[in-house]
Amino acid sequence: MNVYPNFSYIAKLMAEPTRAIILECLMNGQALPASELAYMAKVSHPTISSHLAKLVEGNLLVMEQHGRHRYYRIASKEVAEMIEKLGTIAPPVEIRSLRQSSQLKQIRSGRTCYDHLAGELGVKVTEALIDREIVYLEDGLYAVTEKGKEWFIQFGINIEEANTKRRLFAKPCLDWSERRYHISGWLGSAIATRFFDYGWIKKAEKGRAVHLTPKGIDALKDHFGITIVME
Repeated sequence: MNVYPNFSYIAKLMAEPTRAIILECLMNGQALPASELAYMAKVSHPTISSHLAKLVEGNLLVMEQHGRHRYYRIASKEVAEMIEKLGTIAPPVEIRSLRQSSQLKQIRSGRTCYDHLAGELGVKVTEALIDREIVYLEDGLYAVTEKGKEWFIQFGINIEEANTKRRLFAKPCLDWSERRYHISGWLGSAIATRFFDYGWIKKAEKGRAVHLTPKGIDALKDHFGITIVME
């Protein structure tokens, strides 16, 4: 008798193409109504409702009621990280149009991985923090140096306020497009929040891609010593 967790159940849930699209659409951390998800997946409302019910039952999504409307989002950061990691072993998508090629370049340049930065942007920021001795890797997790604590305060992040009871402080997250690591956890989320708050990046109209603003291009040079040409 098999005593291991029934991961085949989760694999079957995610393997269905429409459900895979739903999960990808929600990987930027936002909550969306069934009608919008149906439009993105190009299926009918009864079809999307059936798929959403299965994903909620499988604990991959949660449903939030706001008045008469229902919104769906990724159930947890752990679920989002699992989905992102699958990208590191999944075969690359077959590019069939210029539009698809442009979209791929954009998400490789910079995107959100649930609530932290990923793609070339996330990886280069992480590597710059290591090179500048702001953070370092210890026992498989990122830690902040004494120099780094002061640096982050100036950056607008107080490390002492980190809530590590419900979430790891900072850990490496293997980036599926760069095949290198970016920072996730509480610190990764805090860094991404500062980037948005300072107006250094803005979200694309659709999907998870983020774009550097002119202000952000200058800030990357000043604060991290890096240059990124984003699509």
